[in-house]
Amino acid sequence: MNAHEMLVEEEPVCSAWQRFVQAIIVLFLALTAAVLAHYLLPSSSGKLQQQVHQLSQQVQELQQQQAMPALVLNRYRNSICYIFGIYDIGFPHQQPAQRTRISGSGFLVADGLIATNRHVAEPWYGDPDADTLIERGATPRLEKLVAYFPGSPEPIILSQAALSADGDLAIVHMEKSANLNLKPLPLAAQNPTAGELVAVVGYPMGVLGMMAKAPTPVYARLAYRHDDQGTASELAALSLIRPSATCGHLGDVVGDKLIYDAPTAHGASGGPVFNSQGEVIGVNAAYIDGFSGGTLGISSQALRALIDQAHKKGF
Repeated sequence: MNAHEMLVEEEPVCSAWQRFVQAIIVLFLALTAAVLAHYLLPSSSGKLQQQVHQLSQQVQELQQQQAMPALVLNRYRNSICYIFGIYDIGFPHQQPAQRTRISGSGFLVADGLIATNRHVAEPWYGDPDADTLIERGATPRLEKLVAYFPGSPEPIILSQAALSADGDLAIVHMEKSANLNLKPLPLAAQNPTAGELVAVVGYPMGVLGMMAKAPTPVYARLAYRHDDQGTASELAALSLIRPSATCGHLGDVVGDKLIYDAPTAHGASGGPVFNSQGEVIGVNAAYIDGFSGGTLGISSQALRALIDQAHKKGF
């Protein structure tokens, strides 16, 4: 057992669960009333039994939904990684015109393969400042891309394996597995529908978010450091690389885009979006400032083709 598995505390995953608890109480009372009616009104027992069965199913569904965020966090947290990278853009024989640090999230989808956003695996993708320099003849270069998994004290070097040509998805390859015995996350077989409960797991705010959850002495020691990778390495050594989960509902599905109200932040890009069955329905991608219901994800349906591309390349 890894040291991090001995930590039993969990982050709050959703304040909205109070509503589910209230709904379960209401359904329980209705179920009790139906049972009493069954004994008091035997002539209508068939219809009442059907109602009791329906109410029982609804209670089971609500219980499943209530437990889902904790379930996916505890079952799959070790396969969800924090990604740190550095890239630069420059002209030949000159100092880089731009050098940028990036952070994101990713999750294991096959042996040695991690799914994330393209703008994490290829950080200049969609960056207007980078586009301007590239149009002027500058060349982007990925200096570093590494993953930190819960329970692993060392970062794992990543390399690009497959990039989506028309969407913000990517597959990266782990240079070594470090004998972590990681399990790939299950991908949903069908597209989701609006209204479903979702949970988003990742590393919002990157090392800052993880430091905020760290014990007070650790936070006090690391709070004023400006070396993200050094801080991440210290957190890893202390088994404090731990993803967070938020939950909400799927507001809409438009093509391959998912819109949901589960809150997120910079650093959570590339994390998995789960449905109530604990299956990955999407990859968290972006959020709209000023609109609490405007978190965007990319459907996971396109990941299978990218995984196949990576395998064909020998990864």
